[in-house]
Amino acid sequence: MLASSSSTAISLHPLANYNASATPSLNPSSLSFSSSYSYLSPLSFRLHSSKTHLRITPKKGLRVSCSTNEPLKVMISGAPASGKGTQCELIVQKFGLVHISTGDLLRAEVSSGTEIGNKAKEFMNSGRLVPDEIVTAMVTVRLSRQDAKEKGWLLDGYPRSFAQAQSLEELNIRPDIYIVLDVPDEILIDRCVGRRLDPVTGKIYHLKNFPPESEEIKARLVTRADDTEEKVKSRLEIYKQNAAAISSTYSSITNKIDGNRPKEIIFKDIDSLLSQLLKDKTAKSVKPVLQTENCLDQASSNEEKWRGIPTRLNNIPHSREIRNYFYDDVLQATQRAVNDGRTRLKVEINIPELNPEMDVYRIGTLMELVRVIALSFADDGKRVKVCVQGSMGEGALAGMPLQLAGTRKILEFMDWGNYGAMGTFIKIGSIGAKEVDEEDDMFILVAPQNAVGNCIIDDLRAMTDAAGKRPVILINPRLKDLPGSSGIMQTMGRDKRLEYAASFESCYFFRLLYYAGTQYPIMGAIRMTYPYDYELYKRVDEPSGKEKYVSLSTFKERPTIDEINDAFLGKPRNKDKKASGIWGFLSGVF
Repeated sequence: MLASSSSTAISLHPLANYNASATPSLNPSSLSFSSSYSYLSPLSFRLHSSKTHLRITPKKGLRVSCSTNEPLKVMISGAPASGKGTQCELIVQKFGLVHISTGDLLRAEVSSGTEIGNKAKEFMNSGRLVPDEIVTAMVTVRLSRQDAKEKGWLLDGYPRSFAQAQSLEELNIRPDIYIVLDVPDEILIDRCVGRRLDPVTGKIYHLKNFPPESEEIKARLVTRADDTEEKVKSRLEIYKQNAAAISSTYSSITNKIDGNRPKEIIFKDIDSLLSQLLKDKTAKSVKPVLQTENCLDQASSNEEKWRGIPTRLNNIPHSREIRNYFYDDVLQATQRAVNDGRTRLKVEINIPELNPEMDVYRIGTLMELVRVIALSFADDGKRVKVCVQGSMGEGALAGMPLQLAGTRKILEFMDWGNYGAMGTFIKIGSIGAKEVDEEDDMFILVAPQNAVGNCIIDDLRAMTDAAGKRPVILINPRLKDLPGSSGIMQTMGRDKRLEYAASFESCYFFRLLYYAGTQYPIMGAIRMTYPYDYELYKRVDEPSGKEKYVSLSTFKERPTIDEINDAFLGKPRNKDKKASGIWGFLSGVF
């Protein structure tokens, strides 16, 4: 029976609090990996730099106040094509703030069918702008969530009018800093209007950055309706009017940044501003005061808020909050890996709703995860191709994995927003070398997998070869060999297939741990997010009926079943010990 509580408590004890002697006796051979995966907070590997454990005792009763710092609150503004999306990614990666975009909020609320989302949908469907009060309500609700309160927030492109700014002021929502990216109009216009469409092939070109291959193609190119200089100038004028309207509200905290430089140089200036701001907030929070409470105890209790892992992961269906939590963490890990130049990546996140072997599998959750990743990179100006493998085999042997049946149609009919991303920056394709077009910047492959008697590896290898140094990201791949006629698939070329499958680097991994042969209760979890180590957690029931996850150990490589059992039993790690049994075999395969 699943736990009835639907609460989403986020808690974690530090490793120092783990009491090995209190660990129940486990049978080392009875603990196994489930194919069920889950998700952790982006802060799971970040200890808040501002927590205070110090005491000053020159006089009796004098202590350093151990109240934790108020987190950063940042607003950022920039015209279309100013590079604001790129800087938002870099800010989130460095400072761990919660990124809040009105476009993302609108899509999420409409997709969830909330009351606010339904009201917004009425206006969007009729081609009208969503009223300020609806947008402000969505932003206010998002800012009130616990993660935004604890980690701080980055408000992207909002407010856009004086009325919106005043609404936030009335609610006492005010940023610490207001960053404006300043780029000359001629540069912005060139970035926006240089695109051209080939009406025959559907390809998108840019007159300077990606010119057509021949004069014949060049002659038939057309300008899209939204890419005319007049419309771009109109959008810039609207932006300037809005920016001027709210400038008085934030004039004392406005910092204008030259956005017509390399992104690394721009972020260096932003990093300097935010780091100094964080330093100033830290200095203000550490004040000698008379107090009788135990600072160390208070800081220890707050530490559980800085690192976290969602609880009640066997409660189905997952809440919208938990799903969004998953999507955000996977996205940040993927962005870090891509920004570091990694090109062959895989994400493995099979929470119960994403585990096709469980009867609670939900294809919509997988599609939403793919959409979040694709839209984020598209917002940064990258052309993303989302690929789903087609039918494999021929004649009577033709077919495709049941998990992927209908997936392409679902992607095509999904809501990809009202900003024209689908068909321009995002396209749907299949897996194979022919699917790689010159204008594609990156590829997201949805659950590529082998089927009985058929292997996707050859098409996948041909596609990655054609992609060259462009990123290819596999979402929940299943590339193990499956038996074919007379076992041929298991023997012919098997070593090369396994070598190729292992060439993809994990940028996100989360696996729940159960007793062998069961899927309840959850015993613990293993989690890794690029570029950090694997962390092993133990789930602990609390007297109040809640649960928490206790950090047991970290590993540079994916731990073996023996290492996991030793950690649960409190045994010292044996570095010379090798994986044994079925997990040893599988770890070698993958």
